[in-house]
Amino acid sequence: MERPRITVTFRQSELGFTLIELLLYVSIAAVVLLAIAFFTSLLLEARIHNQVIGEVEEQGRQTMLFITQIVRNATTVTLPAVGGSGTQLSVTVFNAAKNPTVVDVVGGTLRLTEGGAAAVPLINNRIMVTNFTVRNLSRIGTPGTVQITLTLSHVNTTGRREYSYQQTFIASASFH
Repeated sequence: MERPRITVTFRQSELGFTLIELLLYVSIAAVVLLAIAFFTSLLLEARIHNQVIGEVEEQGRQTMLFITQIVRNATTVTLPAVGGSGTQLSVTVFNAAKNPTVVDVVGGTLRLTEGGAAAVPLINNRIMVTNFTVRNLSRIGTPGTVQITLTLSHVNTTGRREYSYQQTFIASASFH
């Protein structure tokens, strides 16, 4: 008796991938990887932009609170004159050693000068002042009122759009 012969035949497509299948799989993988890279890039840009916004807004809030506190603690506003406006705030305070107390902008930096002391920056070097306006809204015979407008922008040395942000802050304060 003869043993039955078993023959196995393989088609070429069962042995591996064809060139077309390989190119298709590689291009699908490339598209998926590019989509992931693009999405990651967008997330990083959004994160950076949110940090920039947070920094500008935090610096602006703190600075406006500080300036309005200076006005509230003042006895008189010497600059700007009653009914006028300007780019400098000068007040007289109870502590004679700190007279005059001046808030001004030099080279995009908001500064505080008390008496004869050296000027101290009120904001960090990543933030720049693009507008600082003080209006003296006081009337004769009434407590003095000052309106402060401050526009801050993030310093953008790279030119990338996620580092661009500008915010305007407006506050008023009265003194007795």
